[in-house]
Amino acid sequence: MQILQNLVEMTGHRDHVRLEVSVLSTMQQLPHVTNVRALELSEQAEGTLIRPRTWLQDGEILSSDCEASSDQRGQPLHTLPPLAECIQQARSSARHSDGPHHHVLWLPVWMHNKARTCLEITQSRPFSTQRIEVLQGIFRVYQNYQSLLDYSERDALTGLLNRKTFDEQFIRFASLEANASVAAAPHSLSDEVPQQWLAVVDIDHFKQVNDRFGHLFGDEVLILVANLLRASFRTQDRIFRFGGEEFVILLRAASLKEAHQVFERFRKTVESHAFPQLGQITVSLGFTSTRLCSPVEILGQSDQALYYAKQHGRNQVCHYESLVAEGALGHQVAHDDVELF
Repeated sequence: MQILQNLVEMTGHRDHVRLEVSVLSTMQQLPHVTNVRALELSEQAEGTLIRPRTWLQDGEILSSDCEASSDQRGQPLHTLPPLAECIQQARSSARHSDGPHHHVLWLPVWMHNKARTCLEITQSRPFSTQRIEVLQGIFRVYQNYQSLLDYSERDALTGLLNRKTFDEQFIRFASLEANASVAAAPHSLSDEVPQQWLAVVDIDHFKQVNDRFGHLFGDEVLILVANLLRASFRTQDRIFRFGGEEFVILLRAASLKEAHQVFERFRKTVESHAFPQLGQITVSLGFTSTRLCSPVEILGQSDQALYYAKQHGRNQVCHYESLVAEGALGHQVAHDDVELF
């Protein structure tokens, strides 16, 4: 009866993070379960990396969205041979026992023939046939409902978050920053204090790619850039495709120097990547702090920095506040002077 109540609660969520926390909480309540985690898989140059996205800590389920959580470091997928073999063979589950009181079950979440996440359940006793049936039943309900959410929230081509999910994610980021501001008091939020950043990314000369090679090849470039974005940022950051060749990044908990380094590293990653037939492409990026402004203003500021980058050679990263301080963009616009269009 308790499981049914948990399933009802689980399917009442309209958010991937809350849904993930809910399914892990449901599994955690089963007898002999000692640990539960949701793992994220990302493709990188050196191979597939796997890292926790939601996990059990001190009896509480935390996710990379939680203020109390720290960035959980990843590990190469090949360090978990049973799971690596399961992913390679596109199987629905994998098991491993490491001693009499440590038994692990992995359930990959397959979306569009790719496993981007995986649920991990650890028990103090071996998994019985009945227990596996119960866990797989809960998992199927979770996976089906997640697919429905994914369909409405994800860009169909790249699998990144779409434009309509931006406002909700931005509000969540703003809430985290407000808490960080309180924690930082009585010190002011200087450039050295970790804060949140918004960046707008645009692929340079993308129209020429479509004109020369066709839209199907252009779509392939967008998919490859999306993969590089996933590999370049952490689980608590958020990446969106706003349309066309434009992407938006919400970067959490970084100083100005760190944010600039992260965005510059991504720019170099794209520049050094070998794209089939095309060879090399580049991106331009404009970014700004998310504090004290509305989403419309912040997007506008990042767009101005991006426009400056594209007008001054492309393939570079520009910071809005720095451009304003240098006089490159004129005086900063006051909040009540913003014109919406």
